[in-house]
Amino acid sequence: MTHLRHITYFTWLGEELIMVPNFPAWICDMCGKRDFDERAISWLTMLLNPNAGKPTRRLKRAPRPGSAKRNLPHLPLD
Repeated sequence: MTHLRHITYFTWLGEELIMVPNFPAWICDMCGKRDFDERAISWLTMLLNPNAGKPTRRLKRAPRPGSAKRNLPHLPLD
């Protein structure tokens, strides 16, 4: 039977060891196997992502055919 416990989670980020205390894990009473909570793993992965918090780049789209004509100013005819 497994029970939810809070333990220290260790992972490598490049060459740095990251330790996260009080991390939720399901631990088996019989063998001690640890399964870390999937939701917490996803959250931690998002936080450790080097692109977290950076704005995403927008792709420049090619102008639609005929759109250049619509953007021209209207000049009065004399």
